[in-house]
Amino acid sequence: MSFCNWGDSEIRKKYHDEIWGRPNHDDNKHFENIIYEVLQCGLSWWLVYYSKQEILRRCFDNFDVKKVSEYTDDDVYRILNTKGMIKSESKIKAIVNNAKCFINIQKKYGSFDNYLWSYTNGKTIIYDKHELGYIPSSNGLSERISIDLKNFGFKYLGPIVIYSHLQACGIILDHDPDCPCYKEILSQTTVVRKRRYLEKGVVLYNKTPVDSI
Repeated sequence: MSFCNWGDSEIRKKYHDEIWGRPNHDDNKHFENIIYEVLQCGLSWWLVYYSKQEILRRCFDNFDVKKVSEYTDDDVYRILNTKGMIKSESKIKAIVNNAKCFINIQKKYGSFDNYLWSYTNGKTIIYDKHELGYIPSSNGLSERISIDLKNFGFKYLGPIVIYSHLQACGIILDHDPDCPCYKEILSQTTVVRKRRYLEKGVVLYNKTPVDSI
């Protein structure tokens, strides 16, 4: 069975088929995903992405990074008191902080997308053994980017969260080779194959965690 078997719900299947792993070069989408990723720390991704998506869209001005960067304590209070919103003041303040840092990267590199894809020279990475289902929770690349983002002042974006972002935006291709999306993505991007490096939390899907491969 393909480890891309996400068909347990129409919502998950739609995300898998239409979004996950497809090369993204839209700064607005990068920022939107960063909001989800900050809020999902310690929670379910699906809870945040699907159950809270419209609430978050309203709370954060349709994910407009400039508007969010200008939020004050009054906005934080407004968001915290929005019905259905995740009640974490520290995460909401981190999102406002990250919006400011996101804009600083845009100013330096022209776009956040330029910055992020510069780590791979605009290419999508396929790592050794990932095609066999050995998928980590983080690796050397996500660690490096996480450290750099921390130096820019970002919060709540550790190497595990960044690895997830790299998968989602198509920088790392972790679809199963038998998955139709795999072949579609290969036709849309330039691929480079690399050895695995500093991988942590490797899981052999759909089996059990492994300490080292």
